[in-house]
Amino acid sequence: MNATAPTLSVASLTIDCADPAALADFWGKVLGRPVGSGASADNASLDATEPVIGPKLFFQKVPEAKSVKNRLHLDLFSEQYDQEIERLTGLGAKPLNEVKIPGARWTTFADPEGNEFDLVNW
Repeated sequence: MNATAPTLSVASLTIDCADPAALADFWGKVLGRPVGSGASADNASLDATEPVIGPKLFFQKVPEAKSVKNRLHLDLFSEQYDQEIERLTGLGAKPLNEVKIPGARWTTFADPEGNEFDLVNW
């Protein structure tokens, strides 16, 4: 078998939603990234520009509502865990569950459209 080096990289993560501009605004505030120019009722994005690290987040409008747990979610890390819980809650994130195990803890949140994400600290 002739193996060749992969030429792929993750360009963006796409999040299906009802209101792309509003959800991009929420995530922009969470991550400290501006909403990309051209945001509309159908799509919006947060670009990964220097010094921001991470993939572009793309939000696209879909007709169906979220009905089950995400198959993919974001894990956000912070050494200021407790302060970030307060900040995220103030931005509109809803805490769903907190887990503490030796050497790690995380809180699962829902964004304004119910998409789960975790704040982690280990």
